[in-house]
Amino acid sequence: MATESNEEKGRYLRYLEVITGSLDDKRRYREYKARVRRLPENWRTAVEALERYLMHFGPMDGAGWISMYEDLADLVERSVADGTPVRDVFGEDPVEFVEAFMANYPAGRYRARERRRFTDAVRRAAGEAPGTEDEAG
Repeated sequence: MATESNEEKGRYLRYLEVITGSLDDKRRYREYKARVRRLPENWRTAVEALERYLMHFGPMDGAGWISMYEDLADLVERSVADGTPVRDVFGEDPVEFVEAFMANYPAGRYRARERRRFTDAVRRAAGEAPGTEDEAG
């Protein structure tokens, strides 16, 4: 009986995850959000702004998205503990920071590769030589 019950529960959870997405990722995201709520106000403001940017321009599904958020929380928590100012982490151009940060994750590498392909295609169409990886970002 217990096997049948566990098997049915497992089947139900697999079906639920098909509909809602990974329950483990949802748990990890809630834990991440709790970490953000514990940050000092200035850091929380910066992280929430970065989250908003990622909602529009970053990966929200697929491999690595939750790891990216957890790594962000790690970085910010260490910075708070070390007394590092917000500007020292995010720099003068926060968009440059977030784009470099995203480039370390699968979706960010995909975006960089597609930007490079697009730039090279336009260069070829214009009769120019394709650029280097560094030029197209």
